[in-house]
Amino acid sequence: MSGDGQGTPHWFDDEAGPVVRPYAMTRGRTTSPGQHRLDLIALVVAERYAEDPEADQALSPEHVDIVELCRAAPQSVAELAAGLDLPVGVVRVLIGDLVEEELVHVSRPVPPAELPDESILRDVISGLRAL
Repeated sequence: MSGDGQGTPHWFDDEAGPVVRPYAMTRGRTTSPGQHRLDLIALVVAERYAEDPEADQALSPEHVDIVELCRAAPQSVAELAAGLDLPVGVVRVLIGDLVEEELVHVSRPVPPAELPDESILRDVISGLRAL
C-alpha cells in the first residue's frame, strides 16, 4: 500500500488500484434478503418516484452508482457489472439491496419455455402476408 511519505497508508495501491475488496462492498454477504436469482440479462430499472439515493446515508457509493446508471437507461446486470468494474456476484447483492429499498426494480427476461414456437410465428407472418 502506498503512503503519503509520513507513514499514513492510503486505500490505494499504485500497482493494483483500489484496495477495497468486493466482500467489503457487500459487508460479507453473498445474497440480499428476498433476493431471487438475477440473470445476467435481467434489466434493472430505476424507480421514478425514488428519492435522491445520495441523500440516503445507508447506501454505499456503489449503490448510488447503480441507481444513477439505471436512471439514464435500463441496464442489464452484466452491463452494470462491466460498467462498474465489479464482480457479477457483488452487483447482484447490491441490486438486491436496492430492490428492498424500492429504488430499482428488476424486469426478468421471458424464459425460453414461455416464448411462442418459431413455427407459430412463421404461420402468423404467412397469414399476415396473405392478407
